[in-house]
Amino acid sequence: MPHPSLPTDTLLALLRHAPKAELHLHIEGSLEPEMMFALAQRNGIALPYPDVATLRRAYDFQNLQSFLDLYYAGASVLLQARDFEDLAWAYFQRARADGCVRCEIFFDPQTHTDRGVPLPLVMQGLQAAIARARGELGLSVGLIPCFLRHLSEEAALDTLEALKPYREDLLGVGLDSSELGHPPEQFAMVFAAAGALGLHRVAHAGEEGPPAYIWDALRSLHAERIDHGVRCLEDAALVAHLRQAGTPLTVCPLSNVKLRVVQRLEEHCLPQLLAEGLCALVNADDPAYFGGYLMDNIEACVRALPQLGLAEWHRLLDNSLAASFAPDTDKIAWRARLARDFAAAGFDPGAAPEATEALSPGA
Repeated sequence: MPHPSLPTDTLLALLRHAPKAELHLHIEGSLEPEMMFALAQRNGIALPYPDVATLRRAYDFQNLQSFLDLYYAGASVLLQARDFEDLAWAYFQRARADGCVRCEIFFDPQTHTDRGVPLPLVMQGLQAAIARARGELGLSVGLIPCFLRHLSEEAALDTLEALKPYREDLLGVGLDSSELGHPPEQFAMVFAAAGALGLHRVAHAGEEGPPAYIWDALRSLHAERIDHGVRCLEDAALVAHLRQAGTPLTVCPLSNVKLRVVQRLEEHCLPQLLAEGLCALVNADDPAYFGGYLMDNIEACVRALPQLGLAEWHRLLDNSLAASFAPDTDKIAWRARLARDFAAAGFDPGAAPEATEALSPGA
């Protein structure tokens, strides 16, 4: 029996209200042009753009590297603890408005320490914003530092050593930056060291890089989640492995379009990932640069991919909650609330294919 459909506006209201998790968000990538100019003025930094409109026009990226060049330039305005607090607090407010109950955010320590900003200052600002998000917004938050793969593993090991005093504030480690030419295996040692500290491990792979990088992240880094992973569909054996293992793929649709991974959102592989039985979920990546936050990505997919119905959207949101590293008690409560929200809209989650189980231990 076909599942009921909803008018687009009704569906979007349901999806906004329903509990969800964001698991692929670079906090530096939430630096909106207006805040970039405000922080530049506050810190006495001259930007190479005369105004916000000119800066926004520069967001016409040809590939991942052209984005990263602007991304690192934008981070130059982040100099004080309150800059990092302001940046993260602005994101948390948007996430809460989008119905997020859990945010596991990335940050790039080396982007800041390499330009002389001390790690304790970065952590002070992020910790302050996280405390506010938990206390004032009721958000569950985890923090994941990422190693920059265009730098050496030795530099990553030094960064991990510097992060040790903050172990209790960290959820895991990740791997990001320029993918092509930097296979995950180059960071096997630092990921093993992070695992020995009890940190979760995730890695960007299979965005611009080939499916072999996804295999590499799984085998060399023991990654528990794959960030992006959309090119897995080029390897049938990999798809079968990801399906059997239940490995989450933190897919970022608007990012994929902006960076020319796909030409049009209507051509995105998100429906195929679900049809293959993979644990895909929607995320914003770098929302200030790629056209929107989590609900912007969800709304764009609702409009561009009408083949995604209530069953698929329930699955995408349920995957996000199950794939988080939150405590199991929280995940059970959130998923039960999600099921109630969809049941109230006329969809019975119990009649759908078996939902994704808790995929990883809580933290």
